[in-house]
Amino acid sequence: MLDAAARAQLPFTVDLPSGFEIVTGRPGPDFRIYTIRRDGRSFVMVYAGPASQFPIYTGEMIEAGGRASVVATEDGQRHALEHLFQRPDAPREIHIWTMTLDGADRALAERIAQSVDIR
Repeated sequence: MLDAAARAQLPFTVDLPSGFEIVTGRPGPDFRIYTIRRDGRSFVMVYAGPASQFPIYTGEMIEAGGRASVVATEDGQRHALEHLFQRPDAPREIHIWTMTLDGADRALAERIAQSVDIR
């Protein structure tokens, strides 16, 4: 689990609701993947590295707020499934995606993912 000092060193910021934590996992030679979770359940993943696999979901591509987003419409509701920021310096890409969740957890994951911004 990353403490406040470690989170301050990340190449991105995120609004973490109470009870959530950021953990690192599956690092590579020039990238890192972070998991935003609550009680061991993953809500959002964040890749920071040179070349992400964006997009991983199918949907409408929208560019706004300095990022590209994939939005899908399900049962008449739009859901932002993932986002990609590109930076001039390393890590060049910050890719954020939501996990497959339902109901209030899905809405919370989307809100967390949309709160991510680059430093």
